[in-house]
Amino acid sequence: MAGWAIAVHGGAGVDPNLPTERQEEAKQLLTRCLNLGIDALRNSSMAAIDVVELVVRELETDPLFNSGRGSALTENGTVEMEASIMDGDGRRCGAVSGLTTVKNPISLARLVMDKSPHSYLAFSGAEKFAKEMGVETVENDYFITEDNVGMLKLAKEADSIVFDYRIPNIGYESCGTGVQSPIHMNGLPISIYAPETVGCVVVDSQGRCAAATSTGGLLNKRMGRIGDSPLIGAGTYAGELCGVSCTGEGEAIIRGTLAREVGAVMEYKGLGLQDAVDFVIKERLDDGKAGLIAVSNTGEVAYGFNCVGMFRGCATENGFMEVGIWE
Repeated sequence: MAGWAIAVHGGAGVDPNLPTERQEEAKQLLTRCLNLGIDALRNSSMAAIDVVELVVRELETDPLFNSGRGSALTENGTVEMEASIMDGDGRRCGAVSGLTTVKNPISLARLVMDKSPHSYLAFSGAEKFAKEMGVETVENDYFITEDNVGMLKLAKEADSIVFDYRIPNIGYESCGTGVQSPIHMNGLPISIYAPETVGCVVVDSQGRCAAATSTGGLLNKRMGRIGDSPLIGAGTYAGELCGVSCTGEGEAIIRGTLAREVGAVMEYKGLGLQDAVDFVIKERLDDGKAGLIAVSNTGEVAYGFNCVGMFRGCATENGFMEVGIWE
């Protein structure tokens, strides 16, 4: 085996005018989470599936990105979170949607995989399962931050795109400026787009791949909307050859079964990891905007996106490490 590799992301589709201090905060969080995963891979016997859960839990706990504590608000000012996890060793998977009280959705998804006969639980059924499993829960107010409330108000009043809803209430006036037309989703215009899903992919020293993805979804989304993040093969996929986590326009990712496509073109077209990522980003998104991170069972790491920036970090056992936002 070529050794372990890891990649993390905090969402694709970044406003080019995002304040420098917010960029640095994002890089610091990605670096911290990347180092958490590196230490686990380097100093313990943790399998890939354990590492992706560990890293995504950390991302969910910090309010900077759109997952867990920082989840975007629905049209009703509440939070509905979703997550999925997949172990390439046996292609086991677990997913959850519509969570309102579970502090770390990714760990409930792991329990669905390990402790239930199912692959996917949602809304009241997922919340009931969480209580049965004894996972940590909090009131929905825990997830509702001052920034989230302010940006939901902006979303409801906006007549132009706000690319990055993590911008502070003071100083966001320049963000999204110069944009003349709204993003289209499923052919229909939307004025607010908050794609900052988080994710992690890992291949361990045994060549086992795993992937995990977690999100609060679109800012100002309709109640009950489900995106790509909990959908195995769309937002998350891991198999014998690779692990993939996606972020961006969920409806386009779903239509393109983006995560599975990376593994498919590796299997059926014989492409290497980076070539597979490049092919899928170019050929499978139609007019959608998205990005993804991926690892292969031979210790490679890759990423790709077709929008303005993606919060990401990656590292390999041979000493390579990178944290970035832009091209």
